[in-house]
Amino acid sequence: MSKHIAKRPRDIADCVNAYLQEGDLDGITTLFHPDCQVFFPPDQPPLTGLSGARKAFEGFMELKPTIKSDVFCEVINGDVALLRANWSVVGPDGTVMAEGQSTEVAKKLENGGWGYLIDCPNGPPALS
Repeated sequence: MSKHIAKRPRDIADCVNAYLQEGDLDGITTLFHPDCQVFFPPDQPPLTGLSGARKAFEGFMELKPTIKSDVFCEVINGDVALLRANWSVVGPDGTVMAEGQSTEVAKKLENGGWGYLIDCPNGPPALS
């Protein structure tokens, strides 16, 4: 059973950060829907599924940065939610490693919590 469960869509990033601080990559993937798409890096095709979510976070595990997320929009319709947030990734020394404004679609998970279905850390990709 997952240790950190996002009770509201806006809680997902805080739960991801908690698992990141614990060095638990498997835990992070419990906060993503099995059919997820992660648009990171933004200039590449999306990473898909739980293996894609895992790949998106592998590089952060050794660094153990803190993810700070300030959700300023949460629209819930049944088991789907739209989120927008200002975020930053802060290194252990306090250096801001990255920051941006995200757009995400979250979906209720089988465990009763919420997880990312579409994760666009730098906003939605442009039409090609």
